[in-house]
Amino acid sequence: MTDYTQSTNFATKDTLTSGNPLKIVKGTEINTEFANIAIAVATKADTASPTFTGTPAAPTASSGTSTTQLATTAFVQAALQILYPVGSIYTSTVSTNPNTLFGFGTWTTFGSGRMLISQNGTYTAGSTGGFATTTLITANLPSHNHTATVTDPTHTHSFIADQQVIPGSLYGGGPAGTTSSTTTSGASTGISVSIGTTGSTGTNANYQPYITVYMWKRTA
Repeated sequence: MTDYTQSTNFATKDTLTSGNPLKIVKGTEINTEFANIAIAVATKADTASPTFTGTPAAPTASSGTSTTQLATTAFVQAALQILYPVGSIYTSTVSTNPNTLFGFGTWTTFGSGRMLISQNGTYTAGSTGGFATTTLITANLPSHNHTATVTDPTHTHSFIADQQVIPGSLYGGGPAGTTSSTTTSGASTGISVSIGTTGSTGTNANYQPYITVYMWKRTA
């Protein structure tokens, strides 16, 4: 926008003595003033719905201002930095560094391969733990039974055993917890007991339902 600048000082002409040719107001001087005024008016913004050009400037309001005052880019930057102070976490489904998006701060990738959990007395902020998979041991298994088969030279019997059975134990009193659904007779020579097994020693996944995102932490 152009400011009006006066080219002719008409008040000075009034102080000149009569007969001084400079005291006369010339048409060209008037034309110049009108032209200067016209240019200034034409380049000023309207009061209703103005369209600005160039790089207009305005005062920057203090943080937290909530009025109809114009917001400058400096005000917006300050507001974003309040939303994302040092130590905050930013998540996104795109890999762009937040510094490129916001124009401020130092951001580093955060929590690779881990999910977030709210801190409390057990989990302090910044601590890590847990495993994606684990190998189960006997202590992790629920109480259960196994089906065993007793074989002698002429008969085959099945029963349910709560724990490992020693070959021939049905004839000399089985270990505690062993129950039998059948009775047997005859010599014990050649009798063997086999207990069925199931499962494997593979790892067990501990994943809860998840969705993968990029996480960044502001460090400065």
